[in-house]
Amino acid sequence: MNLFDQAVLLATGLVALYAIWVLMGQQKDEATKHVANYYYMVSFAVLFVSGVLLIFLGWEILGLLGHGSGTSKFVAIVATLIPFSFATGLVARFYPEKEKMYLGIMALGLVLIGVSRIMEMSTLSKIVYPLFHSIAGLTIFVVPILAVKDGTMSKCFYWVTVGGTLIGLGGIALGFLTVGRQLLFFSPEFVLMILAPLLFLTAFAYMWGLKRGDH
Repeated sequence: MNLFDQAVLLATGLVALYAIWVLMGQQKDEATKHVANYYYMVSFAVLFVSGVLLIFLGWEILGLLGHGSGTSKFVAIVATLIPFSFATGLVARFYPEKEKMYLGIMALGLVLIGVSRIMEMSTLSKIVYPLFHSIAGLTIFVVPILAVKDGTMSKCFYWVTVGGTLIGLGGIALGFLTVGRQLLFFSPEFVLMILAPLLFLTAFAYMWGLKRGDH
């Protein structure tokens, strides 16, 4: 990992910490207090921790091409919380009656992904990883658009869709690589080249959309 990647990951961590601070402030205000904020905070916390781990341990902890250590498997599982938790937060915010059902689906996906990684079940991993990441990714892509269209949120909330698209593509590409497959042109070299900027842009888009979407 070069110095540029480390600097970008550090910036990602700072954005994530700022977003958590903003969300904690919203939780103290009855007008903006919502359970969805806790789901968002989990996503930003995982983004922060992932960035710190990558800075100190390097790209090797991702275990690309299926040759990862126990640490790489753990990181892959935990990183899944970023889109899963954020998507659940969106459902909790705009479709509260479906929150428990959606949370159950995401929890099932996390368990299946964890089992497939720990038990090295490559066939199962090839199915569940893109399947559940696609569900979370589509949720993050579609829900903000609908929220803006019905007037619940301002157009700045579209930035959440941008962040969801970025992390969704990156997550699926990483999922294919870690089981020894390649998604389109997302080779290991290309993924590692764009991963740090991708994480930063995702964190910033999420933060900006949440912070400005209510105005």
